[in-house]
Amino acid sequence: MIRIPGVCNRNNETTVLAHLNGGGVGAKKHDLFAAFACSACHDEIDRRTRVIDVETAELLHRQGVERTQLFWLNSGFIKVD
Repeated sequence: MIRIPGVCNRNNETTVLAHLNGGGVGAKKHDLFAAFACSACHDEIDRRTRVIDVETAELLHRQGVERTQLFWLNSGFIKVD
């Protein structure tokens, strides 16, 4: 769902749930604030690789979170009253 151009390996077998930063030391944000990411996109947003700048990585991560939330909503995993 993150889809970083020039980075994404599009390999569903490497998909993980990539949480937004800011959960605190040793903590992660709630799963609602995460996006499905291939291993390459996850490495990039966690800055283990640095192909794109940090601002773009954060923007693409947040867009991926929106797509993931919409997927969960449309799949019935989350509900809005």
